[in-house]
Amino acid sequence: MLREYLAELHVHTVLSPCSDLLMTPANILKIAQRRGIEILAVTDHNSAENIEVLFELAKGSGVYILPGMEVETKEEVHLVVLFDTLEQVLALQELVYRHLPLLENDENHFGPQLLTDLKDNFVDRVSRLLAVSISLSLDEVVAHVERLGGLVYPAHVDRQRNSILTQLGFIPSEPAFLALEVSNRYFERGEFNPLFKNYPLIPAADVHFIDSLQGSVIFKIESPKVAEIKKALLREDGRNYYWRGSK
Repeated sequence: MLREYLAELHVHTVLSPCSDLLMTPANILKIAQRRGIEILAVTDHNSAENIEVLFELAKGSGVYILPGMEVETKEEVHLVVLFDTLEQVLALQELVYRHLPLLENDENHFGPQLLTDLKDNFVDRVSRLLAVSISLSLDEVVAHVERLGGLVYPAHVDRQRNSILTQLGFIPSEPAFLALEVSNRYFERGEFNPLFKNYPLIPAADVHFIDSLQGSVIFKIESPKVAEIKKALLREDGRNYYWRGSK
C-alpha cells in the first residue's frame, strides 16, 4: 500500500569534520522523531563509521535509516550514495578508504571527526582526513555503487562548490544519473536551470546543524527502500515525490 513519508536524504553526523557537535546519532534520531521525519539518509564525507550506531538506535523508533555516504571523486565532485543495508555501505567504505589520501586531519582547521556509542558519548575519532577527494573518478564511483545495488546522484548541483557543474562545467550523459540533488533554496526562490530540466530534482538540506533537520522531501512509496525511491523519482507505478514546501 502506498503512503507518504517525510524524508531527509543528506545528513551528516559528527563524523564529518564540518558538522556541528550536536549532530550525534542519538540527537539526530530524537530530532527526526520530533519533526515527523520517517526516512533519514546518513551521508558523512567518505565514511560510514557512525551508521551502525544509528541503525541500532533507530530500531523500533519509527525512523528508517538509509545508510549512505557523500563521496568526493577525483574531480572533486560530491556524490550522494544511498543503500538499503549496512553491508552495502561498508563495502563501499572499504573501497573508498583504499583510495583515500593518507592525510592527517587538522582539527584546528577542519574540525574533529568523531565516533559515538549508543549513549552519544564520544568514544573515538578518525585521524585520517575524510573531507578530501579520493583517487577514483566519477565514472568509477558510479560503477562501483551500481554494482553494489545502490543509488548515486550528484550532490547540491545548484551550489558554487564541489558540484558537478562547478567541477566539470556540464552534466555528462554518461554515466546516466537518475536524478540530481538541489538545495531547498532552489525551490524557495523559484530558480530554474535549463541544464536540470531533464532530471528529477531531489530537494535536500545537506544537514550539518541540528536546526536544519526539518525534512525536505515527501515520497509516496510502498516502503522506505532504495528501489521504491527510484520508482518515485521516475513516478512509476503510482509512486511520486515532491518538495515539502510545495504541500
